Amino acid sequence: MNNHKHESGNTSLLRGVVQDLSHDGRGVLKVEGRVYFVPGALTGENITFSPRKRRRGQFSGELVSIEQSSPDRVSPKCEYFGVCGGCTLQHLSPDAQLASKESTLLDTLLKIGRVEPDKVEPRITGSVWGYRRKARPGSKLVAKKGGVLVGFREQGSSYLTSLKHCDTLDPRLSALLEPLHRLIESLSIPAKIPQIEMAAATNGVSLVIRHLDALIESDKQKLQIFAEEWSVNLYLQPGGLNSIVPLWPIEPDPLFYVLPHFDLELQFEATDFVQVNERVNEKMIIHALDALELTPDSKLLDLFCGLGNFTLPAATQCNDAIGVEADQALLDKAKMNIQRNCGKHRFNGVQFQKMDLHNDQVTALAEYAADRILLDPPRSGALDVVTHLVPLLMPEVIVYVSCNPATLARDAEILVHRHGYQLQSATAINMFPHTGHVESMAKFVKRDG
Repeated sequence: MNNHKHESGNTSLLRGVVQDLSHDGRGVLKVEGRVYFVPGALTGENITFSPRKRRRGQFSGELVSIEQSSPDRVSPKCEYFGVCGGCTLQHLSPDAQLASKESTLLDTLLKIGRVEPDKVEPRITGSVWGYRRKARPGSKLVAKKGGVLVGFREQGSSYLTSLKHCDTLDPRLSALLEPLHRLIESLSIPAKIPQIEMAAATNGVSLVIRHLDALIESDKQKLQIFAEEWSVNLYLQPGGLNSIVPLWPIEPDPLFYVLPHFDLELQFEATDFVQVNERVNEKMIIHALDALELTPDSKLLDLFCGLGNFTLPAATQCNDAIGVEADQALLDKAKMNIQRNCGKHRFNGVQFQKMDLHNDQVTALAEYAADRILLDPPRSGALDVVTHLVPLLMPEVIVYVSCNPATLARDAEILVHRHGYQLQSATAINMFPHTGHVESMAKFVKRDG
């Protein structure tokens, strides 16, 4: 590999060939027995870098030069790339980004789960720009930097990158970043506005302004004028989520997004969890339901169902679907979404149930005798479901939607090696282009006998 040191003034530089990308998009290479993580470096590149002090058990480096570039290297589109921590992979072509995520998925399944899929399905992707319909930029008053900053955290830092636009955001959200600087700076408490929750929907945009001190009347007037000028629903949040109240309009229409393939509208609020990439979300739902092989007689358990993102589309194909979720607010939305769509679809067989799915009480769900399970858990995975519930039900098909390949692989090991399932397919999903986030889907089928 010909790794060796270079002396440049008083700084020792190191040189080596990048072997891999880390989960957060940093180049990984081994020099003189140490593993270094170098932001901005790509697999296969011959680089020179300046080593940095060990932090949290890792050695990092600052990229100095690239002697041999990767053929997949591209010029980043965004002027803030390399500073803003929102994206880490804009210097890698979109096709190569997705190939890297697929490789990470398959490697993790093999190393942690000791499993390999029978088939690797075509990757699910969509537009790589303007795709984010939700974001939570921070706000901070920094006099030394000219006033109020609005943006996302810098890479590896608690500082904010002040953004005038963001090319990954829905254009309606990106357009608000620069005027939000001026708006917050004009308020009486600019240092007490820590964040703004942004959400773009089919029928409009909502902003939730978090404020740590009380707003005076003139502040509310300025916020209302802003909301009217930019045609957004504007909410105030003085405390926790239950403190959120509308400022303008007083009775805003609820946000919703459409799933055209299923002729559905799903209602949500700015602070609710929804998949951030609208187009990829619908493709993912279609793929998941195809993998479930639903028939009218299928009995489906949709676990970690949220506001019904999978449950309601599934209920257009089968007559018995039960969605289970721990968050009561999301369950309330799911029930509203039944009512919102009941004029177009019959949902007589749909139920929703509140349950914490992270303990052995999940065994109570065995009473539903489901022959299909859909899992869409948080990053912590679905350990209790696969450990305690699956052996009681032994459904014909399990489709697992994952935002963390490590916990997917852990759970796959249990399904395959303990319960006798077959990992029939795996699919990489590009839910977050230009980031290191690896979203995926796996299909497990019960082996005969």
